[in-house]
Amino acid sequence: MRATFSLGRVAGIRVGVHWSVLVICVLILVGLAGGSFRDAQADRPAWQYWLASAVTAVFFLLSLLAHEIGHALVARRNGVAVEDITLWLLGGLARLRSEASTPGAELRIAGVGPLVSLLLGGLFALAAGLLDGVPDAGLAVAALTWLAGINILLAVFNALPAAPLDGGRLLRAIVWWKTGSPLRATAVATAAGRVLGWLLVGLGLYLVLAGAVFGGIWLVVIGWFVIAMASVEGDRARLRELLAGIPVSDVMTPDPVTVLAATTVSEFLTDPNYRYRHSAFPVVTNGNTVAGLVTLKGADALPETERASTTVTDVMVPVDDLPTPHPGDPLARLVPELQARPAHRALVLEGGRLVGIVTSSDISRVTAWLSSSSAWRKRAL
Repeated sequence: MRATFSLGRVAGIRVGVHWSVLVICVLILVGLAGGSFRDAQADRPAWQYWLASAVTAVFFLLSLLAHEIGHALVARRNGVAVEDITLWLLGGLARLRSEASTPGAELRIAGVGPLVSLLLGGLFALAAGLLDGVPDAGLAVAALTWLAGINILLAVFNALPAAPLDGGRLLRAIVWWKTGSPLRATAVATAAGRVLGWLLVGLGLYLVLAGAVFGGIWLVVIGWFVIAMASVEGDRARLRELLAGIPVSDVMTPDPVTVLAATTVSEFLTDPNYRYRHSAFPVVTNGNTVAGLVTLKGADALPETERASTTVTDVMVPVDDLPTPHPGDPLARLVPELQARPAHRALVLEGGRLVGIVTSSDISRVTAWLSSSSAWRKRAL
């Protein structure tokens, strides 16, 4: 899920919004301005209902953001780097570069999200109670009551023990702690996620047949999302099992062709050594220190008039934004980080020296080999 536009950074974490958030905003605006708010306090000018609905929608999105920031901050405190946060149609998504290293860390990361939503629900409910009875505060009370209810509902729904919900991660942490196997724990959580998803789809179809078309369709959409995301988590778990025991050095391309940092973009694009061999190259300084990774696509996006005066360091992906595993690191641990980074490549370093490169295509080739070769699989185990 990629953000359509960026909102900047919160606590050092990139925050973006997907275009599908507009659907949420429209639903809230129409639903509240045309119904709940008019029922709460009639005979107000129409613009007041729409303004109150717009402010409520903004606070709802901020509530989703607070939920995800809670995950992100606790993840960082437990040694898990955070790629970014994206708000979209069905809520928010905090992308982590790796997985929690222990069941306890998993429990803390997963549990904080529902707690944040529950706390926000309590605060909104308290504010609504304080304003209740104040003259002409009917719209404000209605908005705060709605925000309290939706945050509590969000906390309860997310606490359901099924992947990809927070409750699924809590279930995974408990099973992991009990069995000692993160793979078995993931299998249990993803199976629960599929069951929940199909239950939501079934309930949604029933509501459609019963006449509640909008609510039914919404439940079907949520159900399909839960099923799809649970399946993705299950696939990732099987991939980790397949790659178990394989070090990065077995997959990397050793001694990759590099580009000197002083090379201009024009020289880089016209040199056949770069143009026809690969689509991305590590950038190194004269002292052979790794500076980053330059792609043909990124360099080619620069206007032709600027290529002769611009070096590859100005268009490269900095090394700090790339995975930099050691050759002996487990390949399974690298995969989620590789998938989370836009470059989909990792520079393999040993003692600060570049010794290889790993791409998503390398991972695909190895997994295809392992899936068809029992000999290599036995070697990995």
